[in-house]
This record gives sequence, C-alpha cells and structure tokens, in this order.
Amino acid sequence: MTTLDTRWQNTPADDGRTGTSTTHVETRAEPYRRIHWTDPVTGARGYLVLQTLVSGLATGGTRMRPGCTLSEVEDLARGMAAKTAVFGLPVGGAKGGIDFDPQDPRATGVLERFFADMKPWLDAHWVTAEDLGVTQQRIDDAFAAVGLGQSFHAAIQRSSDPAATLERVRTGLEIMTDDGCVLGDVIGGYGVAQACLGVFATRAWMQPEVAIQGVGTMGGAAAFYLHEAGVHVVAMADALGTLYDPNGLDVPALLDLRDDYGTIDRTRVPATVTQLPRESVLAVEADILVPAAISYAITPANVDDVAAAVIVEAANTGVTREAEALLAKRGVMVIPDIVANTGAAAWAWWLLFGWVGTDPAESFDRLHTEMRTKVARLLEESMRTGTSPRETAWSIASANRAAMDNRPDAIIP
Repeated sequence: MTTLDTRWQNTPADDGRTGTSTTHVETRAEPYRRIHWTDPVTGARGYLVLQTLVSGLATGGTRMRPGCTLSEVEDLARGMAAKTAVFGLPVGGAKGGIDFDPQDPRATGVLERFFADMKPWLDAHWVTAEDLGVTQQRIDDAFAAVGLGQSFHAAIQRSSDPAATLERVRTGLEIMTDDGCVLGDVIGGYGVAQACLGVFATRAWMQPEVAIQGVGTMGGAAAFYLHEAGVHVVAMADALGTLYDPNGLDVPALLDLRDDYGTIDRTRVPATVTQLPRESVLAVEADILVPAAISYAITPANVDDVAAAVIVEAANTGVTREAEALLAKRGVMVIPDIVANTGAAAWAWWLLFGWVGTDPAESFDRLHTEMRTKVARLLEESMRTGTSPRETAWSIASANRAAMDNRPDAIIP
C-alpha cells in the first residue's frame, strides 16, 4: 500500500448544517417534477423525480429495492443532472424508484404497472435504463409490455429518423467485447477503473492496491479492468463476506464463480484466499476503496474503519455527506459518483447521438480519454482551490450547464 499523500486535505467551513459543509455548491433546487405512485395491486410505492429537463429530455435509471424512499430518488435525480452536466451531455437528470423486493415473483407486474402509469413521461421526456435491482432486460420487457418498445423511446422519437436511431441503439446494446461480455454491461465499470487509474496517474503511485465492495455489474467490471491494468485488487466483498489476498486476487477466476445476484461461490474459492466478514472490506489496507454495492454504504457509524487514502464512488452516493465530512478531516479524498460512475450513462448517449459506433474499442478509447481528462481536471482544481472533489465537481457541472443554456437543442440523428 502506498503511503497516504496528505497534500490534499479539506477542512470544511461550517455552514450550520451537520454533514453538508463540504457540498455547499451542490444544488438543492426544487426538481422540475415529483410524482408519487401507489401500485393498486400490491400497494408498493414508487417515485419519479425529474430534476431538470434539457432539450425537453431527462435521463436516469429505474431502481427497485425494499425501503426505497422519495428522498433517495430525489438525491439520485440531482446527481444524475450533475453527471450529464459534468460530461457535457445535452440532457437533464431524473430517477425512478420503487419500494419493492425485485426478487418477489410479483416484481415484474409492479414494474410494468409503474411504467404504464409513467407512460406520458416515458413517451415524451424520460429516458430510463437499468439500475439497482432491475436489469436492462427487465426494463425492456416492461417497456414492450406497455407499448413503448425500448427504454430510450423518448429520445428516439425525437430523432430525425426514429427507425434508424432505434436500429443503431439496438445494435449498440448488443455489442460484445473481445472478452465475450456485453459492452453495455461492462462500460460503466470500465469507467470506474479509469477513474481509479486517473488517481494513480496523478499521484504517481507505484504498485497501487484496491479494495472493492460489491462484485455485481459495476464492481465486477471495475475489478476486472483494474486487474487487466496490472493493479492489485486485494479485496472484493459480496453479500457473503470479503475475500482478501495481500498479493492480489485472481479477479477473472473469482468473477467466474458469481451467481446471478453477484455472489461468489465460497465452495470454489482457493484456499490461499482469506475469507473475512463483509464489512472488513472497509478496513483493508489499500490505496483506493471502491464502494460499488449500495448507496450510503459508508456512514458516520463505520467511517472510522476506512483505511484507504482515496474512495472512488462506483455506487450512487456510496458515501453519505456526513461521512465524507469526517473523511475530509483525515485527508481522505472522495472521487464522487457524478464523475466516477457516469461512464455507462455517457456511453448510452454517445450511442444515441451516433458519436460511437459498433467497434467496442472506439467506446473504450473515448471513455478512457474522457474519464482520465475529467479526473485530472477534478484533482487539479480541487488542489488549487482547496475544496473537496465533490464540491469541485458540482462547480464544473454548474459551469458546463450554464454554457449549454445558450446552445440550441441537440439533434439526435
């Protein structure tokens, strides 16, 4: 593990609100629209929050989990609006969420009824996709069931040639990588890996080590591409616990042992791998910790366990604002989700606009360049101004969005 670089340390000014002092530029503006929904069959509650519309459109996934709340969906919608702005995408931010167990056999019906009642928004403004608890296949199946075709429908119908755009999107979503993976499934994790590598490049760390919490679609892909880049992934955690090897895990082999829910078969884990409790991943000696499992994974209750020098958020809001303020006092830096995990959303819109084609190398190269550039700028401006990376990212998002306000609406070919 590399020695902690203490050149960056943020001591936030107190604005009178516990845990919010490091993010005073983060917009708390009222969203464009909040919609509450109750399923007439199961009583499940759902929410749609459109934070901003740009060119009449907003983008953001639909999640399903027990305990999903309106405040959670609002937070995610705000973050989505910032993500699109940071990456210069001419679209606003939104989020959908349903308080229901995605493994319940009634979940498919719940999702279909939610989309049926959200149809006016899905038809005209809201572009959605997979998120926690809901795969893209389930999204597309539900869209088909309610007569909307594909989840990019609101954008596709605005194009100059909807049939051609639909075909381009469908073809793009079927692109396979040289490793035999669906590109759309791994591009987000690849972006997280590039964010980590960008930190390493800026700090000139040698033989860096990473610990990853969560080995589903995002965390698994991040682990794979970091391993491919020669980084020692020393710990990976799933629902059953943490797998640890100070010499670096055989990431591809362990990922091959996952089931459909991102859990690694412990009966086939090599004896050389130490098995620890799930929360132990936070305390593993590593340069970077990547929370890639659930939102709000790092809180004031467990923040003292964090041993890493840098946290790169692969999960949306992987670190609570209160925990982030405590980490900042220790000089622990958080690369926020509004930069680090935007790869999948950015790629989807590049596909819609025809900015990438069917060669996966083109998509990887573009995201490599974009993510490395943005992380370098983020760290440079954060060091120069003495503000946290999150605050810096929100400032960049605000400036980018203001610049786009004077541009004509984007045209989807």
